[in-house]
Amino acid sequence: MEFIHDKQEKRGRFHSADGKAEIVYSWFREDAIIIEHTEVDQSLEGQGVGKKLVNAVAGFARETGIKIRPSCVFAKAVMERGESYKDVLY
Repeated sequence: MEFIHDKQEKRGRFHSADGKAEIVYSWFREDAIIIEHTEVDQSLEGQGVGKKLVNAVAGFARETGIKIRPSCVFAKAVMERGESYKDVLY
């Protein structure tokens, strides 16, 4: 599944074209964002879509040299369990 990245000055989100999955973030420093919310439609549950959204944000963080503070319970659990996110955790 591919995601669309909508960026605004202080906020942003990655979402599916059909609107069934999204992850929302906001900037809290010039070099760091907070993941606020992750939502996946019930029809997509169990397919790893939430983790793919977290991966999309992590990829964005790596490309831009920023860090992530996950306040969303789901994103926090995914990122704290996975060694592959250590480089982008704030």
